[in-house]
Amino acid sequence: MSGIFFNPNGNNAFTEIVNNRISKVFVDKTGFIGETIDRLDSYSKLIAFTRPRRFGKTIMARMLASYYSKSVDSMELFSTLKISDYKGQKLIDNKVTDITYKTYLNKFNVIYIDMNTVDTKYLTYLNGEKVKNVADIVDFLEYQIISELKDHVPFGPILEKAKIGNIGLTSALSSIHKSLGITFILIMDEWDLIYREYRENGKLQTKFIDLLRGMFKSSDCLECFSLVYLTGILPIKKYNSQSALNNFNEYSMLRPAPYETYFGFTKDEVEEIVKKPLCKLTHEELKKWYDGYKLNGKDIYNPNSVVSAIVDGVCQPYWSGTSSNEEVIRLINMNFRGIKTDITKLIDGIKIPFNSNNFQNDMVTLKDKNDIFSLLVCLGYLGCIEKKNGLKLAHVPNQEIKQTLLSIVKGQKWSRRTDIVKRSEALLNAIIKKQDGEKVAEIIQDIHNSSAVSLPDYNSEESLTYCVMTALQWSTMDIYDSHREEQAGKGRIDLVYVPEDDESPLIIIEFKYGKSAEEAIEQIKNQEYYKRYKNQYHNIMLVGINYSKSTKEHQCLIERLCN
Repeated sequence: MSGIFFNPNGNNAFTEIVNNRISKVFVDKTGFIGETIDRLDSYSKLIAFTRPRRFGKTIMARMLASYYSKSVDSMELFSTLKISDYKGQKLIDNKVTDITYKTYLNKFNVIYIDMNTVDTKYLTYLNGEKVKNVADIVDFLEYQIISELKDHVPFGPILEKAKIGNIGLTSALSSIHKSLGITFILIMDEWDLIYREYRENGKLQTKFIDLLRGMFKSSDCLECFSLVYLTGILPIKKYNSQSALNNFNEYSMLRPAPYETYFGFTKDEVEEIVKKPLCKLTHEELKKWYDGYKLNGKDIYNPNSVVSAIVDGVCQPYWSGTSSNEEVIRLINMNFRGIKTDITKLIDGIKIPFNSNNFQNDMVTLKDKNDIFSLLVCLGYLGCIEKKNGLKLAHVPNQEIKQTLLSIVKGQKWSRRTDIVKRSEALLNAIIKKQDGEKVAEIIQDIHNSSAVSLPDYNSEESLTYCVMTALQWSTMDIYDSHREEQAGKGRIDLVYVPEDDESPLIIIEFKYGKSAEEAIEQIKNQEYYKRYKNQYHNIMLVGINYSKSTKEHQCLIERLCN
C-alpha cells in the first residue's frame, strides 16, 4: 500500500526526468545512493543536507524514496544508472557480506515528509472539519502520518492495541518496531519550513523541534530508523552554541564537505550538457551566469538555472520575482552598521570576510553583519570561500545573482546615497552629458585600483573592460542593455550600451592596452562600428579608453556622432 507520506508511489519528479532523459537535461547523481547505503543502520545514519532553493534537494529526496520504498519496483529504473555499479560490504548477522545496489532496492518502509505538502494540506484543513487534539501544523503532521500507518496491515492493529491516538508519532513508530522488529527510512524535505514560514512563532518551533528530538534523540525511537535524511535551506537550529539535533551529520553551504558535487552541477557535468543537441548555449555563457558557488574549492553551478536557461535558450536571472527576494530586502534593510555599503561592494566584485561561528541557523536571531552574510550564503545569494584562518570570504558568485541583487538594491531609496552608486552615475554623466574624458579616466583609475580588481589580472584589456562595466552597472541597468564583442561594421565592438528609450544616446566603447585613446576612436570610425546603428539612433557616443603599461594611467576620449 502506498500513501502520501507512507511508502509514496514511484511517480515523482525524479522518475519523470529519468524516463525522459533523452529529451530533458539529466545529470546522473545516483552515486549518492551508495553514500546512504554505507550509512544504513550505522552510528552515522542521521544526515542533513541544506542547500538554497533550486539546488536539487527535492529531486535527491525523491530519488532516495524511489530507491528504498517497498511500494514500487525500481529495478528497471536504476539498472542503467550509476548506482548499478555500486559494490560494498556490510556486517550482516555478524558476517562480512558483499552487497550491490540490488541488496536494498525497494526493501524498506519509507516515511516521506514533504513539509511544503504538509503546509498546503494544513491550510486546507483549517477551512474544513477539525480533528480532536490537532491544534497546529505539528499535530497535523503527526495525525496525517499516523492515519496512513493505521490503514496499513499489520500496523493498524498494533497501534490500536497500543492505544495510539491522533497524535503521538514517536510512540506509534516505537510500538511498530517493538512488535514487528522492522525499521523505517525517514526522508523529510524542507525540514526548516516552520523556521522560515512561521519564524515569529517560537512556541510552534519549540514544539516541532521537540517532535524531532523525540524521534531522533531518544533511544527507543532512534532504533526504529535505518536511515534519516533531512533537507532544507537552513542548517539545523542552534540554541546558544549547541545544535538542537547535534547527533546529525550536517552538510551545508557553510560546511559542505565531502558531498559538494551531489547538489548542483559540476564543471565536467556542464561540459557534457552543452554537447547535447538540445543545448544552444556555450559552456562559457553558462559558467558566467550560473557558476561560482565555491564549495570546498569546487565550482558548483546552480542546476535549476542551468536547466531553465537551456530550455529557454537564453541566459538570464531566474531568481527575479521570487519570495526569497523579499527576504533579502528585509535583511539588507536591517539596521546593522555598514551592511548596505557592504552589499553594494559585493555587487561591485569585492570579497568581504565574515565569521559564521555564532550564526543560530534561523531567520530571526540575527545579531550582526556576520549573521546576515551567513544567512545570505544559506539562501544562495552569496557564495562562500573558506580561508585557512577560519574566516570566510563572502562574494557574489555569478551574473545571475549579481543582476538579482543589483535590481533589489536599486529599488531601495537609500541606494542613491551610496558612494558606489554616486560614482556610477557620475561616470555615465561624464560620458553622455559632459563628454569629460578626464573625469571618465579618473573614475576608471579609482576602480582599477580597488580590491574589486585582482592584481594578477590588472594589466589586461579584460580587466579594463571589467572596470568600466562594473562602474556603469548601477547607472545603466534601467535604461541600457550592454553587449560585449557585438558584431558591427567590419569587426566587433568591444562594448556597446544600447538604450531602451528614444532619448538616451547609444554608447560605443573601444578599449586599448598600451596604445592610445585616439587609436581607439579611430578604430571605431575605420571599422565603421557605428553604421549598424545610424538609422535607428540619432545620437551616438564614441568612447575610446586606453591603459598605459608604462605610466599606469588611464586615458579617455569622447566624441558625439550626430545624424
